[in-house]
Amino acid sequence: MTILVAYAPRPEGRAALSKGIQMATAQNEKLVVVNASPGGPHKDSSLADTHDAEWVTRELNNSGLDAEFKQFVRGKDAVEEIQELAESLPASLLVIGLRKRTPVGKLIMGSTAQEILLTVDCPVLAVKAR
Repeated sequence: MTILVAYAPRPEGRAALSKGIQMATAQNEKLVVVNASPGGPHKDSSLADTHDAEWVTRELNNSGLDAEFKQFVRGKDAVEEIQELAESLPASLLVIGLRKRTPVGKLIMGSTAQEILLTVDCPVLAVKAR
């Protein structure tokens, strides 16, 4: 099976990557790290730029795991991409990072983490950045 990490270039994304590496090492499983955005004319802060993607790739190479980084920018939202990848692998575990948000922030912006928790069929491990 495979451990899947949903990565965004923020402290909580780095925490998810670190925990994913730890879990894949402990369970001797393949690790897939995914970064996804629908793309479009507006800059998406969840999309890893070249520098971030290179950093993730170095971390995976240094881990010694059977691991890969996938980035999708093809019109689907991140939740849809993560759900499809979790099903197709299949993933034994999905690791996501959480950040603190105000109740108003959750109401206005929604919560990608909450949507993932409600739609993905595999177990989900949510981690916070230190």
